[in-house]
Amino acid sequence: MSFGEDINEWDLATTNLSRVRGQLYEVAVLGVGSMEPHNLHLPYGEDFFQADAVSRESCAKAWAKCPSILRLPTMPFSVDCNLMGFPMTVSVSQATVNAFIGELFTSMRRHGLRKFVLINGHGGNSFTSFVRQFQHDLDVHVFLIDWWEVCRDCYDQIFTRPDEHAGQCETSLALELVPGLVELHKAVAPKVKTFRFEAMRRGWVSTIRDFARMTDCCSLSNPQGANKEAGRRYLDVATDRIGSFLAELASTPIDEDFPFAPIQEK
Repeated sequence: MSFGEDINEWDLATTNLSRVRGQLYEVAVLGVGSMEPHNLHLPYGEDFFQADAVSRESCAKAWAKCPSILRLPTMPFSVDCNLMGFPMTVSVSQATVNAFIGELFTSMRRHGLRKFVLINGHGGNSFTSFVRQFQHDLDVHVFLIDWWEVCRDCYDQIFTRPDEHAGQCETSLALELVPGLVELHKAVAPKVKTFRFEAMRRGWVSTIRDFARMTDCCSLSNPQGANKEAGRRYLDVATDRIGSFLAELASTPIDEDFPFAPIQEK
């Protein structure tokens, strides 16, 4: 969707006061992306484009079922301190990101909204502590979605290679969403270092990975075999599922048990 092309009442950036005044919103949705390199062939805004598209398509699908969804403009920056070894990476501290989102949601609470959904598009973010504290401090409910996990059960049916960063999946998504920004001929198979400690290789000891020391091209996966059709299939599954959740969330009133189901007495 190009800016100014359509007025969508579910999209804060494109709707207007005359429409908002007559609308009761139940759920506010915020996508969060990042600005970081992805191999040599993908745009720095890859995570932003993904989060923006997922939030947009999910809200459109939810609106068709329950017209009380409000999509907020996607955040382009987040936590990228472990990629700062690559030029022009933009990193904002988790504290700053949390504070910004907290103030944004607080302003929406002033307008009556109590249900918020974060659609996270960047693996470097960690929102669990923020959600826990924010829900304690304010009478709201915040739901967190790492969008790429939504359709993980379908991954092997769509892709033939694993992808952790800038591989077949992310390249396929870019070919679907922003094909003009993909320079596929520049893609390389990354050289990735493994941990020297067995405990870390087994996964029961972890650390934060410095990408510039770990990989030569800011990539952990081979993009070979990427295609836009696979990217569209993955997006469709994710946005169908997220859209259905948003509609269900919007149509469910907040009671003393929310979001839990009442215990059924036998």
